[in-house]
Amino acid sequence: MTREPDSRRAGARSVAEQAQETLAEWMRALVESIDQNRIERLQEDPFQRDPAAVRGAVPYLEAWCRYFGVEMRGWENVPREGPFLVVGNHSGGTTTNDAAPFLLEWIRDRGPEAPLYGLSYDLIFTYPVIGKALPLLGMLPASQANARRALEAGAAVMVFPGGDFEVFRPWSRRNRIDFGGRTGFVRLALETGVPVVPMTIHGAHQSTFVLTRGRGLARRMGLNKLQIKVFPIVWNIPFGITPAAVPSVPLPSKVTVQIGRPLEWPHYRPEQAHDLDVVQRCCDEITGSMQRTLDALDRERPHPMLTRWNELRPVNVLRRRAEPAGAAAAVPAGAAPPGAAVC
Repeated sequence: MTREPDSRRAGARSVAEQAQETLAEWMRALVESIDQNRIERLQEDPFQRDPAAVRGAVPYLEAWCRYFGVEMRGWENVPREGPFLVVGNHSGGTTTNDAAPFLLEWIRDRGPEAPLYGLSYDLIFTYPVIGKALPLLGMLPASQANARRALEAGAAVMVFPGGDFEVFRPWSRRNRIDFGGRTGFVRLALETGVPVVPMTIHGAHQSTFVLTRGRGLARRMGLNKLQIKVFPIVWNIPFGITPAAVPSVPLPSKVTVQIGRPLEWPHYRPEQAHDLDVVQRCCDEITGSMQRTLDALDRERPHPMLTRWNELRPVNVLRRRAEPAGAAAAVPAGAAPPGAAVC
């Protein structure tokens, strides 16, 4: 009597395993094709930043930041001249929303001609439309060579060391700084002697629900060839539980960006960039500072989605529109402090 249920369970497992293997084989073939396209694109010169294109992106950046009610704090800590590294925590899954606020504020303050570059995952540059647009906005395939070239030209460089590992961290770790052991940005800062500006972002990861990174599935699919170590599964709006690559609508979560004071390590020599203890010490310094900032922001706004939804209530939207420009009206707890730039 017990053999039949056991047999059915074994059969179900066999079907599930076969489906996973079929998906893995299909993905491995797709990866081969994508990788060839990636290699061809990476042979092109990525330094194509066009101030006119940067200026033209402003309305889209404003709309994106307005959707999340972005609040920028500490902009006075950004050096007036380069070169320097801006290091941020990466959040938001596929529809990541953490680079746009800094880029928008940079354009507003410094103008589109001021050199700012961002490092991005190189696979994105193979996409049909966005892959052509990103270089015009100053985005570069993430590599030490590209970052060094930009710094040597006196530019600011924005980097998110956590990459796909951090941007797809599970919901339970939404308020953790987790670079996944990546320390290349520290070695670059020590070798070039540039300051590191910490950029801590709160609320961005609440715009998506990552259930698992899917690291085992990524290995089986051969995604490591594309430098992808995760195959995330998310709760998607409107499709439910899906792979992260399926298009979704990000939730309007209140995003707060805190720029910290630049960190410099003049007491270390460039050759100490190869000293693992020194590199780890510097990495711990910046991630520790960012984690303390993130903890403070979370205590201030523990429910960024509820905060943003409250801001979007019609009565509150009408109240803000009725206020005279620059009015020092009373604001509720958790609202922007004086001096904060709000989209």
